[in-house]
Amino acid sequence: MKRILSFSLFAALALACNAAFAADACTKIVATGHPQYPAIAYKDGDNIAGAAPMLVEAIAKTLKVPLESKYMGTWEAAQAAARDGKADMIFGIYYNDERATYLDYVKPAFMFDEVVVFVAKDKPFAYKDENDLIGKKGVTNQGESYGNDFDAFIKDKLTVARTDGVDAAFKELLAGNADYLIAGYYSGLAEAAKEGIKDKTEPLSPAILEAEMFVAFSKKSPCASLAPGFSQGITEMTTNGQFDTMLQDATSAWEAAQKH
Repeated sequence: MKRILSFSLFAALALACNAAFAADACTKIVATGHPQYPAIAYKDGDNIAGAAPMLVEAIAKTLKVPLESKYMGTWEAAQAAARDGKADMIFGIYYNDERATYLDYVKPAFMFDEVVVFVAKDKPFAYKDENDLIGKKGVTNQGESYGNDFDAFIKDKLTVARTDGVDAAFKELLAGNADYLIAGYYSGLAEAAKEGIKDKTEPLSPAILEAEMFVAFSKKSPCASLAPGFSQGITEMTTNGQFDTMLQDATSAWEAAQKH
């Protein structure tokens, strides 16, 4: 019995030492996110700005670890950076099984995001659910995932082309090369406003789905040891109103930037 207790104590001490070493190894968090998903995340020079980076930067500050929200290229490139360990963290990302092979998702999600179908106003069609998209041509941004179930539906039932950027997807829609565009509701409206085509496009109702948005650590990052601290921070800031304020501030900042 004493031998078992001694071994258990040794194992516990070893785990504690390993956890302490892992935390010590994380001297800085390099984070990244979607470059075209205002006001959650968007490119701002060499950085990613928006509500999501504001959230993780605030949590990192409480944990006393520097955090840089860095632009890595396209959304697909941002995911590749997290997969390869070039980025320690990625924020504003939906869950799917493939991503979970290289990411440690921090729970809870920090927000819910509606995914909708956008159409050209002069080319509407009858729509009540995703089955009405079958037989039509769709378009969406490269690297987007809409969860295991709808990803499988796209693969099995729909014809959806991929473009390099949401702006390019809207151009395909308005050029008549696609009948519909799949995008997040708020980010789609923001991108349409930025491109000056908000009066030419419209989102259809109801939404295709409502997805959870997460913060996730690269499995290759020593900073993944900080996940419990981020989990606590997300829980607190999404329940006490702090994240709502961040989202409002990020929206105002993005809208102001479009006027210059």
